[in-house]
Amino acid sequence: MNVSRSWVVTVVSLGLLAWCPPISWPQEKPEHQHLGRGDLATSLKIFNLWGEQPAAKQEVARVAYNFLSTRPRGTIAELVQLPEFRRACQEAGLTHLGGPMLGCLEPGGARVWLRTLGPAQVSVEVTVNGEVRRFGPVESTPGTDYTAIVRVHGLPPGGAFPYRVLINGAPARIPENACFHTLPADPSHVRIVFGSCMHRWGLGNSRLLTQIRNRQPAAILLIGDTAAQDRDNHLGLHRLDYLVRDLIPAWQELVAEIPVYVTWDDHDYFNNDKWGVPEGFTEEDRRGVWQVFTQCWNNPSYGFGPDGGGVFMRTRIGPCDVIMLDNRYFRQKGNFLGVRQMLWLKQQLREAKGPFIILSCGTMWSDYVSAGKDSWGVFDPEGREELFRFIEENRIAGVLLISGHRHGARGFTIPRGKGFQFYEFEGASLGGRSGPPVTQPDWVTQLYGISGQYAFSEFEFDTNKPDPEVTFRLFGEDGKVLFEKTLRRSELTPP
Repeated sequence: MNVSRSWVVTVVSLGLLAWCPPISWPQEKPEHQHLGRGDLATSLKIFNLWGEQPAAKQEVARVAYNFLSTRPRGTIAELVQLPEFRRACQEAGLTHLGGPMLGCLEPGGARVWLRTLGPAQVSVEVTVNGEVRRFGPVESTPGTDYTAIVRVHGLPPGGAFPYRVLINGAPARIPENACFHTLPADPSHVRIVFGSCMHRWGLGNSRLLTQIRNRQPAAILLIGDTAAQDRDNHLGLHRLDYLVRDLIPAWQELVAEIPVYVTWDDHDYFNNDKWGVPEGFTEEDRRGVWQVFTQCWNNPSYGFGPDGGGVFMRTRIGPCDVIMLDNRYFRQKGNFLGVRQMLWLKQQLREAKGPFIILSCGTMWSDYVSAGKDSWGVFDPEGREELFRFIEENRIAGVLLISGHRHGARGFTIPRGKGFQFYEFEGASLGGRSGPPVTQPDWVTQLYGISGQYAFSEFEFDTNKPDPEVTFRLFGEDGKVLFEKTLRRSELTPP
């Protein structure tokens, strides 16, 4: 992947209180307010938020809602047995219910997730130098809620390869932009996009999602509050939200081309600020939410698996180790990650090959925004200090902290002494929601801040230099750079 670099403008100095843009940010759009309810009218309003969907597709969503909303343990496998639903899908011209969604990027390919309209054999065809290569078939079954994941591998490095999906041998209707972009053999220049809080109302923002696609990132990291919205233990409504997600054109185009890695936060876990087994719920509820999540995404792994739970993971993307944490499933009072996940995290940090490590948490590492409500440092300061000291004592270099949760986007340094500091890049702006204040006078280590603005975050890595560099950028939905900062690996290395 050839990525052109631009001149880096130094926007922040160590003495600057906080970065403020030279324009006034628009507040949350009136039509986006009061969209958190879970009734049918609200679901359809959000479905049509970015343009009126065809009546036939709205009928698919309506029938699905009427069925799944009355079944707290309802599944897609049960829904597709409903004659009214099958008829609605046929009239809408649907060949399948979800995907293709790319994930699990590897040097010569990726994996393709698809949800079918019943038991089926799913294959993927890619043309390479005039030769058609077929991968699969993989069977979708009621046990997988009619999802199948096909591994595509062995493609030449540094190329773009359009693909098509076959269901029982017949071509599926998929976005025209569906394409694998393989990494170069020596991926020294790579972009990775990240953000959180897309919720339901950001899924159809074609302007923002097209800007992400135009950046041609190797992958996008979604670190919480995506699609499923405050459904608690109602698994039928969790599944409904993901089904509606997969009917939205802008989302379809994004994930058919850009591999996605995802963890959850509170809203797509149970509900606002909930964690562990929330009061009034059961272990069975927690495992049910976990199962729905794992069937609706395309990650390389999910925590300790069905027996141990959690959705944390580690992967490798070009020159970067990516470690995505789960700060909800295992959390207890005074313990953000749980004992086992903390031990796992330390082992992954020891094994990371560098030169950079992206370390994500669904909520904030620092404590400024909302007085630290639900942040790591307020909820579990001992655990955060234990982790930071581990990184410092082992001189683990190149760690970049990313976070979400508090609507908007804000960045901070976290000073640690001896001139060293961690950098936190919080980007909860994929849904354009208004959040806490953009800045406060006492936030003396702030880098940038926005609220009520659709935006996404990006790292661009350049490891060809003697001291490898990473450039962070915050982009608005118009493609303009709102903030930019370049860091050298040596600056991210504890003394």
